[in-house]
Amino acid sequence: MDGRLASIGGEMRLSEGWNLVLTDAGTCVSPSDVPLSAGLIPAPVPGTVAEALEKAGLFDRTKPHPLNDRDAWYICRLIDADAGDAVLRLEGLATLCEVFLNGQKILVSESMFEAHDVAVTLLGGDELALCFRALESRLSEPGPRARWRPQMITPQGLRLVRTTLLGHMPGWCPEIHAVGPWRPVSLLRSGTPAVRDLSLRPDLLDDGEGRLYASLSIEGDVSEIVLRCGDIEQAFERDSPGRYNAILKIPGVEPWWPHTHGTPRLYDVVLVIDGIDYPLGQTGFRRLSVDRGADGQDFAVVVNGERIFCRGAVWTTADIARLPGSREDYEPWLRLAAAAGMNMIRIGGTMAYETPDFFHLCDELGLLVWQDFMFANFDYPKTDKVLNAHVEAEVSQFLSRTRLSPSLAVLCGGSEMQQQAAMMGLPEQFWKSPIVEEIIPPLVQALRPDVPYVVNSPSGGAMPFSPNAGVTHYYGVGAYMRPLADARRADVRFSAESLAFAHVPQARTLGRHLPVPAVHSPLWKERVPRDRGASWDFDDVRDHYLQELYGFEPSRLRREDPDLYLSLSRAVTGEVAEETYAEWRRHGSGCNGALVWTLQDLLPGAGWGVIDSTGEPKPIWYALRRAFRPVQVLLTDEGTNGLDVHVINESDVALELTVQISCLRDGRQIVVGGGRDLVVEARTKQKIACTDLFGAFFDTTYAFRFGPPSHDVTVAQLTASDTGALIAEAFYFPLGRTKAFHDAEIMASAVQQGENWFLDLSSDRLAQSVQIEFEAYRAEDDWFHLPPGSSRRLRLYRRAGVPVDAIPMGQIRTISSRRIFEV
Repeated sequence: MDGRLASIGGEMRLSEGWNLVLTDAGTCVSPSDVPLSAGLIPAPVPGTVAEALEKAGLFDRTKPHPLNDRDAWYICRLIDADAGDAVLRLEGLATLCEVFLNGQKILVSESMFEAHDVAVTLLGGDELALCFRALESRLSEPGPRARWRPQMITPQGLRLVRTTLLGHMPGWCPEIHAVGPWRPVSLLRSGTPAVRDLSLRPDLLDDGEGRLYASLSIEGDVSEIVLRCGDIEQAFERDSPGRYNAILKIPGVEPWWPHTHGTPRLYDVVLVIDGIDYPLGQTGFRRLSVDRGADGQDFAVVVNGERIFCRGAVWTTADIARLPGSREDYEPWLRLAAAAGMNMIRIGGTMAYETPDFFHLCDELGLLVWQDFMFANFDYPKTDKVLNAHVEAEVSQFLSRTRLSPSLAVLCGGSEMQQQAAMMGLPEQFWKSPIVEEIIPPLVQALRPDVPYVVNSPSGGAMPFSPNAGVTHYYGVGAYMRPLADARRADVRFSAESLAFAHVPQARTLGRHLPVPAVHSPLWKERVPRDRGASWDFDDVRDHYLQELYGFEPSRLRREDPDLYLSLSRAVTGEVAEETYAEWRRHGSGCNGALVWTLQDLLPGAGWGVIDSTGEPKPIWYALRRAFRPVQVLLTDEGTNGLDVHVINESDVALELTVQISCLRDGRQIVVGGGRDLVVEARTKQKIACTDLFGAFFDTTYAFRFGPPSHDVTVAQLTASDTGALIAEAFYFPLGRTKAFHDAEIMASAVQQGENWFLDLSSDRLAQSVQIEFEAYRAEDDWFHLPPGSSRRLRLYRRAGVPVDAIPMGQIRTISSRRIFEV
């Protein structure tokens, strides 16, 4: 318990009237020294120096200049704050900050990740000043000798300062430094009664009973305190003077599920004091654990007794310059994550803690959250008492802020600390850090015992990064340019990050924000991620798979046919992702989950993000949406064993399904086919050999090569048995994708039903990577393969700012044809 005042009586946000003044480092000791004549810059709070300067036209995020070499003064006159006692709450100050009230220093903060409550007495018309001291000189101060130095992060002094690594990873992200009051500043009046040490912890028992454990301290005269959750109430009992406890029980509670496996059910939680309601938010009830298998080498997230195949992406930030934390900033990104079928988001140790609004949205959307604490790559000091105190404060505060969130699924000490040491050739006794091994675990056990703890990501194998045990970061397919078959050979158990590529954005994004020649323009290359000091970048990784999957030599294709090069570049990373996830999700796979690196880009360009920085889904997003379907059909090449069909049902009900397989010559003529009606029980998989559906031998994988190949594509379709509605499709190319390029004739029409528009599509033969280019609308699917013989209906979503009566118009293309189809 930290004794903090609960804000149940409301708070006054100090978000207006702030001005920013930049001064040379150390020249101004107090606010009275600040030369206001130097120019006041209106500054949003919460906000950053980068945000304020950008709004004033003094900062360009695409060509950032240093922000940590000067002092930044935020000054505000508290015009609307009445005189009297109050609590000044500062929820996040990046990074070295001195706080002044009426010229008197009242706080020194040295961690971006800690909140502070300061008791103050206001006089009326008070002046509040925040001075963010230049971090540059602190970073050059000598510290304890490190046993290793990570190449990706500069400068090395960051290991001694509690601040985000965003902005300090050249080649990974823009060098925009985090400075300013990045989280809200508020005034709280303690009032009567004053509630402190409010603690809430939900739990789900094996018999289906939900419990909410609550405790608090209260100052003042109180007759009755009641806890309400949903429709159930429970009175608090006094444990000691001013201290109260309650255990609320809900028999047969509806559990919270990730949205791919059920309903993310939430209940309102209310504190009632002497008949007055004080809403505390929402919570859900779930049991969550990690199954490490009989040999201790496995890693599977288990929710309510069910093993969950976790898929999703690693979060970066909603905006690299602003580092925002409001619901409206998070919502577009997280809704797109859920719409893609993701069920887990990871906040990595190189990023920053997000606000309760982030977790509230994940609770609502049914997205599990893997949360790293903000430690990554460095050899952190073992005996630095000041640093350790900061660690305890930030960890405790984060866990307290998220105490009601059922979405919080895994807590992890940090990112790639063990890996960094191991890759430097150090023996195992040097991999461990007391911070993640000794300081954090007891805090997790005390404050969030319902959430499993992982000491580091990756960890668990003979080497920390070995993919066949524990948690890995898998880049065999990806950065290491291994063949696609490596996804099976590596025996991945759980990959907390994987499949990093320089994903090319849609043409409309490049046309607006980066209209330059692909790859060789310096402006293009500035946006392509790379490992610092490496002789290659992630364009090269994508090009490797373009050649492997399509057979074109990338540099020659770029010269001779730049449009085809860009189309194949957009398509190839999705093809790799779909095939890799099919391997990981198939019946018999030992993989329990994999997260893509990363969810969103930080600037427009070919970055790691599956959503570009403007919020537009890239082609890879649509491929992941297909790969992540809860009810799914897959095709896997088993060599001379033939082609296997895998049907997956992750829903909570049994489904009656029909699977149909067709092998096509010239992309349209059925050479052989077959199907079967299935009943697939809830949360199960089935595997069927294609020959079982055909009733006879057929060389689906062209492994035996008895004569010329008789087909160029195999199509699997999964439909609902009662309605015939298409649920999922899968494609297999025995001769490679290029051998199945066909000049398809696509028929397309826009259809309106009520207020919604749909696009009806059909083709006379296989059309690969169908692209829908509408200015006013975004289709629910894009860059997909369209087989012959059936029509496809896609929902069209109107873009922001488009009139309600806008009629869908645009073009449809494929990568296998030069033809353009107008709608």
